[in-house]
Amino acid sequence: MTLRTRDPAVVTARTTRHSPLENVLGLVTGTSLAALGVFVLSSSGLVTGGTAGLSLLLSYTGIAPFGVVFGLLNLPFFAVAWLRRGPRFTLLSVASVAAVSFLADRERELLGALVPEPLYAMVLGNLLAGAGILVLFRHGASLGGFNIVALTAQDRWGVPAGYLLLVLDVAVILCSLAVSSGTTVLMSAFGAIVLNLILAVNHRPGRYAALP
Repeated sequence: MTLRTRDPAVVTARTTRHSPLENVLGLVTGTSLAALGVFVLSSSGLVTGGTAGLSLLLSYTGIAPFGVVFGLLNLPFFAVAWLRRGPRFTLLSVASVAAVSFLADRERELLGALVPEPLYAMVLGNLLAGAGILVLFRHGASLGGFNIVALTAQDRWGVPAGYLLLVLDVAVILCSLAVSSGTTVLMSAFGAIVLNLILAVNHRPGRYAALP
């Protein structure tokens, strides 16, 4: 007996894939949005969650530029990605992290100095970063770090990636109390909620039909 489904999302997922050009455009769009979001946040001394937030935090101490720290912190997570999600996802994530690392460190040269109002920077920066990560997810890539952990948990146990990322991200933001004011940390925490709600609402099983 053959079971038939009338769920259009299920049917479409079996037959629809992104073309190579769509994937390239998706990766360019996602990394550009994420890098711009990081630049907006850094212009106000804010952080966000994940390895991106931890990299921003460490860059504020002067240890190294954001891009260098971001790339190094992600190396262990790429090993996990290779084992759990395969070479294609891993290589695309490596390329995405490299692109964001490069662009984020050069946004000031490309766009000039930016002095945004902190509250607006918190919202805009996380909206941009969240949208960028969402685009990367939907084209078979990520920005490494906690993204890889969250996507793996979602695939294996059905835990929405955005909610798990939120828990991990808040933990990172709390670490910024060591170098930032309570107000800055509080705004950063709200920003992480904004970013991860974008992912939790828009990236979950059955929500998006096209395959990378």
